[in-house]
Formats: sequence, C-alpha cells, structure tokens
Amino acid sequence: MEQSAPLLEFDHVVCRFGEVTAVGDVSCVIEPGSFVALVGASGSGKSTLLKTVNTLVVPSQGRVLFGAEDVTTLKPSALRRRVGYVFQSIGLFPHFTVAENIAIGPRLTGEKLPSERIAELLALVELDPALASRMPDELSGGQRQRVGVAQALAGGPELLLMDEPFGALDPITRAALGETVRELHTRLGLTTIMVTHDMAEALLLADRVLVMDAGILVADESPRALLGGQGGDVAQGLVAVPRQQAERLAAMESRR
Repeated sequence: MEQSAPLLEFDHVVCRFGEVTAVGDVSCVIEPGSFVALVGASGSGKSTLLKTVNTLVVPSQGRVLFGAEDVTTLKPSALRRRVGYVFQSIGLFPHFTVAENIAIGPRLTGEKLPSERIAELLALVELDPALASRMPDELSGGQRQRVGVAQALAGGPELLLMDEPFGALDPITRAALGETVRELHTRLGLTTIMVTHDMAEALLLADRVLVMDAGILVADESPRALLGGQGGDVAQGLVAVPRQQAERLAAMESRR
C-alpha cells in the first residue's frame, strides 16, 4: 500500500530572535489526516514553530513545505485560505457581528459568504445559527471560542492550526470543545496541529504527540507509546502529571 505524501514538512527549521534561539533545527513531516499535538513547557518553542506554517514567523534557517511548496513562496491570501488558524485569545473583532467575524477570511480574498454558509458553520461548531447577529461581548467564552473555530473553517482549509485554543476556558467547556474539534477533524477530513501545554489533552485528542524542549524536538510518539513509558525523560515528566492525578483520584475513589 502506497504511503501518502506529507502535507507538511519542517525541514531543518531554525528561528532566532536576536541572540535567542526559539526553535533549533527541527525536522519532521505531518501526514494528511493526522491530529498532532505539539506539547512542551512555556518557552519551549512550540507556538513559534506553529507560526512558521502560516508565515506569522519566518524561519532564520530551513524551510516549511506545505504540499511540497515553501510556504514563503505562496501568496499569503492563498495560504491562509488553505490553513485555518485558531488563536488562544480567540481573535474576534469586537465591533463585528458573529457573522461578520466568521466571514472575514473569505472576505479578504474577495468572496462573500452567504448567510446559509454562516448558519452551516455555526451548526458545525454546535452553536445556534441565530447567534449570527450577536456581538462577541454578548457570548460566553466558550461560545466565542467556538465562533473562532467556525472562523478558521470558513475558507474550507486543508490544515487546521490551533495555538492553545482552550487555555482560557473552564474545564467543562474545555473538554466539550476539545471533543467537538476532534469530531470536526474526522468529519471534515482535516489535518490538525494543536499546541498545548496540557499533556492530558494531548493524549486524549491527538494520534501523534510531538514534545519540544528548549527549541528542540525531543519526542515524537503516539499517546499509547507515551503512556507505555516511551519518549524520554522530558516527555515522561509531562506524562507524569496527568498520571499522578489519575492515580490520586483512583485512590480517593477506592476509599469511599
């Protein structure tokens, strides 16, 4: 059986800011249809690496190839149509309605989204289409982040990038939105890369986990392999946190 060509490739990517090396010589490929979690402590370089994909950061050395083309040679409007991006800070324009926020990406490329398409996108992220006329400050944090996901999907992207997308949400909302995104990933045939510092979230949602430490890719494993003790010390240090929490909860339950 033929292996599919990589959708995305990091080819010896280095990102320097003055004397600081945020990303140091990272190489890996992302296959179509995969859900990849990029994890690591704060300052490990994971968000910087993610931003090289849609050219928010341009590598100091190396290349990022999307469909075998260097992303820096692609027209920004075409690239951003093919790549959806969900911010941690949600990124909605406060003076635009929900519908206007969802339509902003296509609008920048000269396309007007019909109201039916906006209603469809809201339904996809499990929001009432009637919210289209609301302003962002009339929504809850979870609703705003769902609108952010709809906004990222509006152009029909091949690749979905998510930078700490659920970090500001309460645990119940965070878990529910994580499940929604995972279902959309499968239903829409997306390739997804999600930056998170939460290893439990990575293990539950992703089928591949990349671990960064001090700008270097130190582990590339499946969740099962990580839970089985693979990936090295840094990765296992991250896995230890949800494992210990699960063990403590199990111990509390057994004492009842």
